[in-house]
Amino acid sequence: MKKNVGSTDKIIRMVLAIAIGYFAYSTTFETNWIQYVLYVISAVMLVTPITGYCPLYTLFGINTCEIKE
Repeated sequence: MKKNVGSTDKIIRMVLAIAIGYFAYSTTFETNWIQYVLYVISAVMLVTPITGYCPLYTLFGINTCEIKE
């Protein structure tokens, strides 16, 4: 897996993941499945900056990494 997520992209994803996770935790939804979907989205958005790899970026040929490998 080549890294394809740049540092600015990582920061944005981390902030959004934390915000989505907090929103899912602090809000009461009519059905629980919405909360679970938000948790999954938050988890995926946390994993991509940690690994530096986004499968969707590979699919679309996007690379925001400053150092091209």
